[in-house]
Amino acid sequence: MIRVLIAAGVALVVSIAIGPRFIEFLRRNEFGQHIREEGPKHHIAKQGTPTMGGLLILFAATVGFLPVSHYRLQALTVLFTALACGAIGFLDDFIKLTHRRSLGLSGRWKLILLAIVTVVVGVVAHHLRLRTSVYIPVVDVSVPLSYAWYPFLFLIIGGASNGTNLADGADGLLAGTAIVALFTFTAMNVVSYIRSGSVPAHRNVTKLDLAIVGAALIGAAIGFLWFNAFPAEMQMGDTGSMAFGGALAAFAIMMKVEVLLLLLGGIFVIEALSVMIQVFSFKRFGRRVFLMAPIHHHFEMKAWSETKIMVRFWIVAGLLCAAGFALYYRYYFAQL
Repeated sequence: MIRVLIAAGVALVVSIAIGPRFIEFLRRNEFGQHIREEGPKHHIAKQGTPTMGGLLILFAATVGFLPVSHYRLQALTVLFTALACGAIGFLDDFIKLTHRRSLGLSGRWKLILLAIVTVVVGVVAHHLRLRTSVYIPVVDVSVPLSYAWYPFLFLIIGGASNGTNLADGADGLLAGTAIVALFTFTAMNVVSYIRSGSVPAHRNVTKLDLAIVGAALIGAAIGFLWFNAFPAEMQMGDTGSMAFGGALAAFAIMMKVEVLLLLLGGIFVIEALSVMIQVFSFKRFGRRVFLMAPIHHHFEMKAWSETKIMVRFWIVAGLLCAAGFALYYRYYFAQL
């Protein structure tokens, strides 16, 4: 268990220690945020804020994880998915910066690259012989998907990475909610590891390794949040937002808790649904349900401060994750 604490501590120290120099590097090279004109007007003040802070998160998490890892394939897959989705986000950020615009990689290319990531995850899942059914708690039913489970993985990875991307619109919002979700996944694995055997030498090391990679991501994210709290000195960009989404999706897949991702990533589901509802309502009825979408912008338009939005979304995320953990403890232990 000490490995979990070491991973979190190392990642935290690394991200905080190199954060100021990384911010200075971004400023010196003019890697600054470009703000969309259709966004909230007060966001114009954020124009030029150093972005691509996701690189700091991924570097610190990797440094924290690798030295203490048991190198189980499940944990390595989580790290790979985070790095791969982060790389897609980095390409998106780089195009925005080099072309000096708020639009980066086209949606088509994002989907193609996410499909490639899904293929790798699917191959690993097949190698690990993960069940191709989806367990639904409460009703206690497993839905067999057979080969349809692999396209389902694309929906999980693509949906999670885009949901987290939509949530990255207020200082500290995504970093904080992602930390809550990652902490819940880590706690699930810690409990599963402890319950897997009375003798430490006989316990499930895979669960421990998943807890280690989760702890490393948490430590790195907390270190980043030190600089991202309002008013932000650095933004994570798509590099960080898509990396978080990839990590959460990979956790759900490797742990076979796909349905619980709806709760643990509940804030990101709400953000995505708000955009879908807004687009459907405007195209179908010519009216907008929200003042602006995603939904955190709606509250900004209602004069909520970014700090208030951030804290209240953290609270909602905590409640949803608590419900997800309770369901895991009640229903999934019997499936392990």
